[in-house]
Amino acid sequence: MDLARAERGDLADLLATLTPAQWEAPSLCAGWRVRDVVAHVFSYDELGPAALVGRFLRGGILLRRVNAVGVAAHTEHSTEDLLALARRHQQPRGLTTAFGGKVALTDATIHHQDIRRPLGLPRDIPPDRLHVVLDFALTAPPLGAAKRIRGLTLVATDLDWTAGTGPVVEGPAEALLMALAGRPGVVGELTGDGQPTLAGRIGS
Repeated sequence: MDLARAERGDLADLLATLTPAQWEAPSLCAGWRVRDVVAHVFSYDELGPAALVGRFLRGGILLRRVNAVGVAAHTEHSTEDLLALARRHQQPRGLTTAFGGKVALTDATIHHQDIRRPLGLPRDIPPDRLHVVLDFALTAPPLGAAKRIRGLTLVATDLDWTAGTGPVVEGPAEALLMALAGRPGVVGELTGDGQPTLAGRIGS
């Protein structure tokens, strides 16, 4: 939970520096602008049990649609409102506290990069956060990484982390994380005998 708070704090600090054009820029999440990603990351923290059930019902229990419901609810919010939402929820609550805060940490870390990468704003993710997120991302159902990396060995070249068996895919830990999340374009930063297989599974 401490790591999740720190990651959310770093994300909020980034958001405070963005220009209006950057808030409206596309993210790595298909069809979502930066502002939409921010709404997604923090809007679940606003929901009590009844409201959470209501959102899932409106989304037909399908996670992609459920997420879209949350984003749509914040379409008319100003960037100031969205930044205030992020600041208000540095401490995860509700659904995002699952698995001891790993849901909040993993979601924030991946979506932080979904924002930074298209904007050309790289950063060094603290290793302690990366370790936890990489381990959790391997089996987190919403990411669907298990099928993506089946029969492959992932090796971080800048972190003491490896997972899996089979042909090797290696590269920076952050790039491996984004590949686990299925983000297109990232596999070009990875190498190894298993890289073409992973690239084919992720697609363009």
